Amino acid sequence: MVDTRFIDELASAAPVPGGGGASAYAGALAAALASMVGNLTVGKKTYAEVEGEVKSHLEELEGLRARLVELIDEDARAFEPLAAAYRMPKGTPEELAAKQSAIQQALVGATEVPLEIMRTAAHVVDHADYLAHFGSRMARSDAGVSAAFARAAVDGASLNVFINAASMDDADKACLVREEALSLAKTTRGRCDELFDFVVKEVS
Repeated sequence: MVDTRFIDELASAAPVPGGGGASAYAGALAAALASMVGNLTVGKKTYAEVEGEVKSHLEELEGLRARLVELIDEDARAFEPLAAAYRMPKGTPEELAAKQSAIQQALVGATEVPLEIMRTAAHVVDHADYLAHFGSRMARSDAGVSAAFARAAVDGASLNVFINAASMDDADKACLVREEALSLAKTTRGRCDELFDFVVKEVS
């Protein structure tokens, strides 16, 4: 039976998990699908020449998958202080100043975690691309699905970066994180679309 606890929590009115955690989850699924292609390649005589390289990709994917699973919880933990800061009182100038300071401090973590999700999911594409070209042809469609999930992970996490950066008082910091997010999203989107199109042509 499929464990739906994460999905059920995501569907609830609880503030976490949210889009960031869902993006990390999508990235973990992308890594798992790429790993499946690799595991269906290893041990097959047809692919003996690339077995060593495939095993190397599998090792890297295992680490990426584990990191993305960690980032699901890290995203929730990063949001908690931000949510708490928004609930702080603001009835006096002192309370308002304390609230604003807490919000600005919390925004740093709430922005950095989705950026890390983007960076990590983008690396998954390196391995999915190799396995789509050199891995088991019978599992090539799964490499395409991996690309689709990796794109969703990066695009989804970018929205969390943008919304949190928009509330930052530090304009230079906000600009830096927005620029990195935009660059990661654009590059990854292009690579994933190219890989997806390759798979479509190969399996059609």
